[in-house]
Amino acid sequence: MTETQALIENRPPSVATILVERVEATPDAEAYRYPVPSPSGSRPDAWASLSWREAADRIFAIAAGLIDLGVHPEERVALAASTRVEWILADLGVLCSGAATTTVYPSTNAEETAFILSDSESRVLIAEDAAQLAKVREHRADLPGLVHVVVIDAADAVPAEGDPEGFVLSLAELERRGTALLKDDPDAVRDRIKALRADQLATLIYTSGTTGRPKGVRLLHDSWAYMARSIQVTGLVRSDDVQYLWLPLAHVFGKVLTVSHISTGHVTAVDGRVDRIVENLAVVRPTYMAAVPRIFEKVYNGVAAKARESGGAKYKIFHWAADISREYAKASQDNFRRTGSRSVPFGLAAKHKVADALVYTKIREAFGGRLRACVSGASALAPDIGYFFSGAGVHILEGYGLTETSAASFVNPGESYRTGTVGKPLPGTEVRIADDGEVLLRGPGVMAGYHGQPEKTAEVLESDGWFHTGDIGELSPDGFLRITDRKKDLIKTSGGKYVAPAEVEGQFKAVCPFVSNILVHGADRNFCTALIALDEPTLMVWAAEHGLAGKSYAEVAAAKETEELIEGYVKRLNEGLQRWQTIKKFRLLPRDLDVEHGELTPSLKLKRPVVERQYKDLIEEMYAGAREA
Repeated sequence: MTETQALIENRPPSVATILVERVEATPDAEAYRYPVPSPSGSRPDAWASLSWREAADRIFAIAAGLIDLGVHPEERVALAASTRVEWILADLGVLCSGAATTTVYPSTNAEETAFILSDSESRVLIAEDAAQLAKVREHRADLPGLVHVVVIDAADAVPAEGDPEGFVLSLAELERRGTALLKDDPDAVRDRIKALRADQLATLIYTSGTTGRPKGVRLLHDSWAYMARSIQVTGLVRSDDVQYLWLPLAHVFGKVLTVSHISTGHVTAVDGRVDRIVENLAVVRPTYMAAVPRIFEKVYNGVAAKARESGGAKYKIFHWAADISREYAKASQDNFRRTGSRSVPFGLAAKHKVADALVYTKIREAFGGRLRACVSGASALAPDIGYFFSGAGVHILEGYGLTETSAASFVNPGESYRTGTVGKPLPGTEVRIADDGEVLLRGPGVMAGYHGQPEKTAEVLESDGWFHTGDIGELSPDGFLRITDRKKDLIKTSGGKYVAPAEVEGQFKAVCPFVSNILVHGADRNFCTALIALDEPTLMVWAAEHGLAGKSYAEVAAAKETEELIEGYVKRLNEGLQRWQTIKKFRLLPRDLDVEHGELTPSLKLKRPVVERQYKDLIEEMYAGAREA
């Protein structure tokens, strides 16, 4: 057995055990970095740190506080808060108490929050603030099993008339209760940790389904321990890394980053405020960061927009440099695959050096200047955008996984990454491609099932452990996986041709710097159409330069000049597509798609049925009286 195999196969039963090991190994090393906003908001945030010992003290206090509240092993404690250090401390406190965390997005409305709390039978809710507490109060009668709400920012969260005694308490109060318990019983938390079994429930994550009620995915302690160790042995993250973590922690992608961090022992800077990403990158200067494709698309569009603002010459230089970066990335990756060397032809290397001085260095500085690698997941990254960043020295390693597989099943292997693929399976994960092209997975990361829904579980999880992902993919001879589309999203036109909408959408995002979101439609139709939402900052800069200054986004999107602009990019897209894939008609939406309107998931994936229902009239308008094939 190799050292790698031994580390995975001999893994502890729980991440709680890995945490104890981490604290014993590096007690005084920096674990977490987090912002402390200035009282007036007039100055930049200061950043504070917690060592592993300091973090563990708070985690154990939270765990002991939950024990003091009467929480028993495998009972559910819900967590509704944005990405912040307290989220991580609370989640680990729940694990160390032996209970299981139910994650709730803070943006979830009151009705769905109540459903999740009820369906999971959560006894305690750790809520961010008074707004989250208010959601519970709105549906208090539907939640008889919820006995306590612990509020992180407790200034405005006070007991109300009719609240049972002790129903609302602050996180600080919970920690004080835990500290008092540990004085009387110093081993209370360690005893809970020692009693943890690998097959105990650790986390319930509710999928943000596009139709119907969300399903609770049951993930066991063993799944997270496996993820922590398997990511560690890939070498993807190193002990000297500084990770910038902003992804929603209620999402499985964010959650897996917190457990791999403990196993590896690097520094994690935590701040979920999306509007602070650019500012934070300059301060944190991360060496490692995970993101969703939309972030890279926005950076790419922003860089292109700045070049356009600077005038014709600089815009031409940007396009030249973008072409060189893609050519360089493809050549270096191809050569590495064949020979193990990233060398490229001399002429291309010379052009790349010039482009680096003119363009690429500024892009790397925008990410803080020290970025060794980014991981992209949750949805597909357009290959041309991936190649652009690769050639510019921002290495985006695509990965793949689902909530039902504890997030990470595949990831690109460091230096040998291949843009356009999601890499190879993590050690210990098996993969096979079904006859219809569906990707099937088996391994310790696969869920135990859907909470209280054995019929739904049986639809996707076979008795021998194979999980049906619902994604269509292809495996290369040496094990690299390429996801082509969701099985349910494949379009079959009335002419019998299949179209993978995500593939066409990704190509358009690489061609058009103005696009924010695009939905390709064409199922049972005789041609494909598209609904297109534009990136507002980029669009409005262009509008000011083309006689549309002072108009609203909706007015600019409806302007004839804008339609002509986007039509040019649609024509460029169509030049590279098969006839049956081409976009014959499109409509520009009056606003961007967003999470608030239910059109995107919290990880910014498109909810196709929602968007198609919302804009049904526009879709029908494009097909009205049409006969072309």
